[in-house]
Amino acid sequence: MTLGESEESISAAPSRRSKARSAVRGVALDISPLRDNPSYRRLWWGEALSFVGSQMTSVALAVQVYDITGSSFAVGLLGLFALVPLISLGLYGGAVADSVDRRRLLIYTQVGLAATSVVLAVQAVAGLEQVWLLYVLMALVSGFFALNSPARRAVTPRLVPTQQLAAANALGQVLFNVGMVIGPLIAGLLIGSVGFAWVYGVDAVSFVFAIAAVVALPPMPPEGGGTRAGLASVIEGLRFLRSRQVLLMTFLVDINAMVFGMPRALFPALAATTFGGDASVTGLLYAAPAVGALVGVVFGGWFGRVRRQGLAVLLSVAAWGAAITAFGLTDVLWLACIFLALAGASDMVSAVFRTTILQAATPDSMQGRLGGVFIVVVAGGPRLGDLEAGAVAAVASPQFSVVSGGIACLAGVALLAALVPRFAAYDAAHPDDAEAEPSRN
Repeated sequence: MTLGESEESISAAPSRRSKARSAVRGVALDISPLRDNPSYRRLWWGEALSFVGSQMTSVALAVQVYDITGSSFAVGLLGLFALVPLISLGLYGGAVADSVDRRRLLIYTQVGLAATSVVLAVQAVAGLEQVWLLYVLMALVSGFFALNSPARRAVTPRLVPTQQLAAANALGQVLFNVGMVIGPLIAGLLIGSVGFAWVYGVDAVSFVFAIAAVVALPPMPPEGGGTRAGLASVIEGLRFLRSRQVLLMTFLVDINAMVFGMPRALFPALAATTFGGDASVTGLLYAAPAVGALVGVVFGGWFGRVRRQGLAVLLSVAAWGAAITAFGLTDVLWLACIFLALAGASDMVSAVFRTTILQAATPDSMQGRLGGVFIVVVAGGPRLGDLEAGAVAAVASPQFSVVSGGIACLAGVALLAALVPRFAAYDAAHPDDAEAEPSRN
């Protein structure tokens, strides 16, 4: 090598390193919403801590019901008792979020959630083992959550600029999936070592941080003074949604995926039978989708560059259905966890883009009500999925329930894509087009 070539090589090295750093930044998670928005940052951290506790409680409820009854159908019934308040209070909660100070609503509902976790801990300490009581407490948790979530979703576009919404929703997926990983794992360990009361007690304490974060927010009344909560307000929101075909599709594709392709209620039975394990294996199955989603979102710097967001949703839901089908066909634990992780990564991509489409194409005056519909679908869909999976498993087998559900999910997303081709053509650079298009229903 000559002196000139050596000098050229040395000068090119920093350029290569710069290109490598740029490439990493291009795929790495965008944390600018946390960096640039202090109020959003506090809210994010508070919710992150409380969500870990909530996931611990979710797993503990399923395991406790299964321990008492030995029935996957009984575990699936938790979904039914959660679904009724989710639907009724979710829609009404969205109307309330468009009529009152959203900060105050968040405080009240989080206090209610904390109190319910305390009652769960007390019943565990007392050793009551009453399934009906667990169903009632599940309904209370679901009701408070249904009132809380629309307000929380409506706050985000007020704290984060539009160009950072996709990044903020990706960060929300980090929060969600870290909780889904850590919560079930901790729950499995605590249930096996010190019992259910500790799980519920830790959840109650975690809400202290969430409440403190919300208290630090400024008042958040709806723009324009809000709309009086009531049946008329709920109907107005549903009519608005019905006239926006692209927005409606963000809900329909998720309902399809969660009702048919959600095997969560079967995890306790599969852990004990197919995989021959205990509560720790159950926790592993619950955590595996979140591990995949978390890995995917860490490399989600590309989300903000995607314009065909509707197409991305359709492809990711199809990938979810395929991964769930494969999960149902294996009895090897590590391979099953890989398939669940792939399913979780696919669902995460769908969630980021569905949420971004909804927030970008919805005016502030409707954010709460459409947020209410969102929580009914996102939280209610898996509950219906729990019931469907448990019922099919009771008639056939847990494995058949998983495989048939995955195949039904694939068929459903293909049908929806064919019925509403404009969803695949949605352009994130022109979100107002979604508001302007007429409904064909």
